[in-house]
Amino acid sequence: MSKNSQRPQPNSQGQRHRPKRKINPVRSHSPQIPSPQSGFDSPNQEETDTDLIYGRHTVLAALENERSLNRIWMVPQLQSDHRFQKGLSTAKANGTLIDKVSNQRLDQIAPGTNHQGIVAQVSPYAYKELSELIDLAKAASSEPVIVMAEGLTDPHNLGAIGTSGLILPQRRAVGITSTVMKVAAGALETFPVARVVNLNRALEELKQAGFWIYGTSATAAQPLYTVKFSGPVVLVVGSEGQGLTRLVEQSCDILVSIPLIGQTPSLNVSVATGMALYEIDRQRRSGQ
Repeated sequence: MSKNSQRPQPNSQGQRHRPKRKINPVRSHSPQIPSPQSGFDSPNQEETDTDLIYGRHTVLAALENERSLNRIWMVPQLQSDHRFQKGLSTAKANGTLIDKVSNQRLDQIAPGTNHQGIVAQVSPYAYKELSELIDLAKAASSEPVIVMAEGLTDPHNLGAIGTSGLILPQRRAVGITSTVMKVAAGALETFPVARVVNLNRALEELKQAGFWIYGTSATAAQPLYTVKFSGPVVLVVGSEGQGLTRLVEQSCDILVSIPLIGQTPSLNVSVATGMALYEIDRQRRSGQ
């Protein structure tokens, strides 16, 4: 185990000192260019995709949280579903147009989606400022856990990640699209997400707010289960196939790896994030 990967120890006053980490540039990182299959061929594609949400859990969560909905298309039988009645009544009173349509019409409105009989047109996702996200996370828990995702381009991976809050870069990464909201099954209605221009500056702000920064890296010397996660935590995860960039690695206090058995070269980013979050939660529940 390398000296740089060890957990900082408290001094006589009980304070922890961040290690001065030196990372050799063992690999270069070029910006990941989405393929045509990724769904983000143009710079504005991810923004236009936020216009529609679909699926029963996703739309129901939007209704329950009184999110601003311009229009709802739904099959007639869902209007008699007691779970939707109150939310639909409130939305209609707030000016939302509600259209009863066939499944075939919904297939035209949201082609290629599993809409489950309901689609809604919404305003673009309202991101939080980083300072607001920090305040919300600290108000919700004395030991909050925030995930920072660098360069994720698969919206399914993003929708499967959930903690006290999520931080995304504004460029070269998926935002909160309709696909993300569908995968999250409504969790994003009460889940704060911030987008920042510069991840390294954001990490410095998080450090000033008392968070300790843990980056995931396949080449890190310290396995996940040997690290004691205490206090406010930021877990930084990298893009699919590329990992963390060198500058973001240097901004982390500690780099951790997830040991793999057999010939598996790496884990899906949402699976890896889930394993790390589980370990953090396990330690805190067991009092380690």
